[in-house]
Amino acid sequence: MFDVLIQMAALIACGILWRVVTPGGVSVDTVRQSLTILVYYLLLPALVLLVLWQAPLGLAALKISLAAVVGILISLLIAWFCYRRFEHRAFIGAAILAAGFPNATYLGLPVLEATFGEWARGTAIQFDLFAGTPLLLTVGILIARHYRHGKMGSDENPMMTLLKVPPIWAAIVAVLLNVSGVEMVPAVAGFLGTLGHGVVTLMLLSLGMSLRWDTLKLRSIPVMAPMLSIQLMIMPLVVWGMGSLLGFSGESLTALVLEGAMPCMVLGMVICDRYGLDTAMFAAMVTLSTLLSMVTLPLWYLLLGV
Repeated sequence: MFDVLIQMAALIACGILWRVVTPGGVSVDTVRQSLTILVYYLLLPALVLLVLWQAPLGLAALKISLAAVVGILISLLIAWFCYRRFEHRAFIGAAILAAGFPNATYLGLPVLEATFGEWARGTAIQFDLFAGTPLLLTVGILIARHYRHGKMGSDENPMMTLLKVPPIWAAIVAVLLNVSGVEMVPAVAGFLGTLGHGVVTLMLLSLGMSLRWDTLKLRSIPVMAPMLSIQLMIMPLVVWGMGSLLGFSGESLTALVLEGAMPCMVLGMVICDRYGLDTAMFAAMVTLSTLLSMVTLPLWYLLLGV
């Protein structure tokens, strides 16, 4: 696990360095957006199709989704309880989103794959696409609308927003092919695998580019402490309890808990921008939780004793 995180941290550091140096004079935000679009619309759907087409999609997939849903919803509820009396609504909305949604794919996928092998990609993808992303684009958007600034953002039905997510469509197609018993021919597997191989590197570089050091202020850390505790400690503990109740053990349980222990989801910044929430605070939460996760993830791994 330690070697894995050192490698992940090195790739994230390359993204951070890119933000500082800006090679070629191109804005780092332009580069990051281009990488994110490439991963989001092409590479990640290819990887999702490859993994879920061949993955065992029985009761285990439903259990992963259930553990993730319970972990996220309880975290959102605790965050609301902690921050409900704060004066600024834009801050409350951003704080709840920051505490409730882990970076299950952009960091979780590479960490799980490097730690446990290719089988763990299914855990990361199912955790995110069967629970994290659907909840973010439904419950998360409803939260953002409730606390938004003025009339910012769209009033589009959250379900319509969810149906516009390319990896979700890839997951639907993959599940249909899987349950229908359609065999994946080697040429298709090779093509999807070639596209999918770029996901991990580009996601980690993009994550490093998205970290915002200018948002970190010492006076903000005390108010962020509950969010960090929920995201890095309480959620994995809830997922651990749910996973144990559902019959997970060994490496499968550890992989599930590590998904719940991931830092704040980067995609939440887009929702904060769209609905006028406190984006600077959310960006600070992403940065600080990502840094702290380099310590907390190995601790969870050791605690689970695999």
